[in-house]
Amino acid sequence: MRSGKDQILTSLRRSKGRDGPVDAETAAALRARIAGHARNIVPARTELDAGGLVDLFETMATKVHATVARVSDVADVPGAVSDYLRGENLPSEVVMAPDPSLDSAPWADNKLLEIRRGVPGEPDQVSITSASHAVAETGTLAMFSGPDHPSTLNFIPETHVVVFPASRVVKSYEDVWDALREQAGDETYGRGGLPPRTVNFVTGPSRSGDIEQTLLLGAHGPRRLHIVIVEDGEGDG
Repeated sequence: MRSGKDQILTSLRRSKGRDGPVDAETAAALRARIAGHARNIVPARTELDAGGLVDLFETMATKVHATVARVSDVADVPGAVSDYLRGENLPSEVVMAPDPSLDSAPWADNKLLEIRRGVPGEPDQVSITSASHAVAETGTLAMFSGPDHPSTLNFIPETHVVVFPASRVVKSYEDVWDALREQAGDETYGRGGLPPRTVNFVTGPSRSGDIEQTLLLGAHGPRRLHIVIVEDGEGDG
C-alpha cells in the first residue's frame, strides 16, 4: 500500500503530465536552483543607509495601523512600554517572551510593570516579544518561533508590544531569508542546521475588511501592535 506522501506526489506528477520522477538532468537543475537562493526584485525605495531604513520601516508600519516609539537607549525601554500601556488605558500585567535579547532592559526597575515570562493564557491581554528582523520595504516584523519566542505570544493577547534594536531593520524579505539560512547553520542558535519550525511575518495589527469592506481591527489576532525601536542598537542578540 502506498503511503499518503506517495499518493500526494503521484497526484502532483500527474497534474504536470508526468508518470514518474523527473529525469536526472532536470532534477540536478532543480536542486541547483533551490541551492542558489536567487533573490527577487527589491523596490528602489529600500536603497537607503541604516538610518533611512529605520525611517522607512516606521513610515510603512504606521501606514498599516501599528504604532512606533523610538528610544535612545535600552534602559529607556521599560518606561516607554509602561507609558504606552498607561496612555492606552491597558493593564500593566504583561506576559513576556523568555528571550535573552530582552534581558538587557532593566525591567525590574519599573515598578509599574508586572511581568511573567512564558506562554500566554486566555486572561493575558498584553504580550512583549522581540523580532528577529524588521522589513523596511513593507513595515513587516519577522518572528522566528523557538523556546525563546513561543508563537502564541504573537496572536493570543489583544495587544502585542515588540522591542528590538535598530540594527535588526533590513531592506527586504530576501534579507530575512538569508539571515534564517545563516542562523540555521550556526550552532550558537542550537538548531542543528534546521530552520525554526514557524516563521511569522506580521504587518500591523490583525485586521479584516471582509464584511461590507469595513476595516475591523483584531479580527484574527491582536488589535494593537506597538513597536519600540532602540536607536543605538544595544541589546542585539
